[in-house]
Amino acid sequence: MTTAVVIGVVMRNLVYYVAASIDGYIADRNGDFSVFPQHPDTLWELFARYPETCPVHAREALGVTGEARRFDAVIMGRRTYQPALDMGLSDGAYPHVTQYVVSHQPLPASSSVRWVNRDPAGFIADLKRQPGKDIWLCGGGELAAQLYDEIDVIQIKVNPILLGEGIPLVRGTTAPLTFEVAESEQLPGGILLATYRRPSS
Repeated sequence: MTTAVVIGVVMRNLVYYVAASIDGYIADRNGDFSVFPQHPDTLWELFARYPETCPVHAREALGVTGEARRFDAVIMGRRTYQPALDMGLSDGAYPHVTQYVVSHQPLPASSSVRWVNRDPAGFIADLKRQPGKDIWLCGGGELAAQLYDEIDVIQIKVNPILLGEGIPLVRGTTAPLTFEVAESEQLPGGILLATYRRPSS
């Protein structure tokens, strides 16, 4: 885990860790990402690295028991949170970390999901100054656009598939933002794990 230091204060990183197609879509046009291959060896590799990113309904089935290694908080938009509600998971898919959901509408009562109804960029800027591990931005594309200037690391699980259309990695911004290639690694199942980091100021 790499963190930024600002005037002697260690800052948490906001990490956009997400699966995408070769042509840069994180889901099809209906928001469905099940088209991405789910090779068991890939899942084992990814959840061994970051066990906290395994959703609660899959942890027991996959035997994932590890403690959080990189992230202790996750932020997502309402559409990304909705599938958990549809499955009856009122405490969200990741109750083992602090969950923040950005939404204009109130959320169902939950002991582990916190409603963010303010400017998400300002909220994240404040959260990054608080003690803790890195913060995982898990989706979606519109929230990524709102948090554009706060993203420190982009880590993309590039799937060997072209979608042609769908929900882009970032939707709704045109300002260019430069990143440096930090690492590129081949994972089982044909997944390329590409890591990009914002240049140090």
